[in-house]
Amino acid sequence: MNTEQGILEERAYFLSVINTFKSYRDLSYKRVQHKEKCMGSLPSHHKKWLVKYNEDLQKLKEGIDKNAEFIPLVLKHAYTMFDNVYSNMDISQMEQEVRTLVDGLDKVQSVFKQLMRDWSSLGAAERNQCYQPIIEEILRIFPEQTYDRENIKVLVPGAGLGRLAFEIASRGFKCQGNEFNLFMLIVSFYVLNLCQNEDEFLIYPWIHQYCNNHCVNDQLTTARFPDVKPMPSVEGNFSMTAGDFLEVYTTKDEWDCVATCFFIDCAPNVVQFIETIYDILKPGGIWINLGPLLYHYSDARNEKSIEPSFKVICEVIRKVGFQINKCETGVKTKYCQNPNSMLQYEYDSVFFICKKKDNLEENGDV
Repeated sequence: MNTEQGILEERAYFLSVINTFKSYRDLSYKRVQHKEKCMGSLPSHHKKWLVKYNEDLQKLKEGIDKNAEFIPLVLKHAYTMFDNVYSNMDISQMEQEVRTLVDGLDKVQSVFKQLMRDWSSLGAAERNQCYQPIIEEILRIFPEQTYDRENIKVLVPGAGLGRLAFEIASRGFKCQGNEFNLFMLIVSFYVLNLCQNEDEFLIYPWIHQYCNNHCVNDQLTTARFPDVKPMPSVEGNFSMTAGDFLEVYTTKDEWDCVATCFFIDCAPNVVQFIETIYDILKPGGIWINLGPLLYHYSDARNEKSIEPSFKVICEVIRKVGFQINKCETGVKTKYCQNPNSMLQYEYDSVFFICKKKDNLEENGDV
């Protein structure tokens, strides 16, 4: 059970996230205004040559304004998303006592890019690269002629804004997404539960990406979302949980399948993730993984991070008790990439399928 101090800290962090969302427009404007100030310090003939650049900066403000319009809609429902835990707080007083998060603006900006990836037609190419191979394997491993898919439980840790979990549930499986990032949780709650129409909102996912643009229109590339109406098409089969994967999922032998996409490198100790995935799978259960090994905590100060190579990870997977049934390397994947940018990041990801040996296999009888 959470201590009173822990509850207060959770509430303070929640309100810091809310305040950071609310500060999005002002903080984003400050960056543009800094560039305008830099322009003001230039020689007069430079200013004359850069008139078009100054006009472009004004267009960026308009894009920021458009993004900012979506935020109040999301925050209106954020206080009640956790079973009304925050709905009865003295919000006005507590909000005055907390600050915005130091790296919060980057997280808000990343949410807009994730909206493009998960819920717009512009993100379909990336979803086909990253989600479709996982979905196809789940369909192959659990054919509807053999399995009652409503009884096949699939878990998607690190679900982000929930599209992969939604797609799996849409195919008849009982699927649950899990996410730790509160910025993602707040926005996914709105998209999954409250969006009314297809292509209801327009955003500028790369409005804050100032480098490697052929022209300002690259930076002003727009995306509409959601490209499908999320609810209620999979109501009853689909759910999202909030919290640390290692803390939320402690029940052994519960899941038929765990699907991880761009997830396992989010742990300071990837071995803990592998062990937990093994423990929560039923005997004979399947783990499907696709993604790189970026190791998010690698350069974090005061973090005990390890970064084993994929070869070492494969050894760990086997030692934990998995049987590796499929393993591909060099799978081309992108992540929230602006298709118009001069700079194109592309991962050579790994894609593997593992099976938790059942009791007969462990005893050598199969």
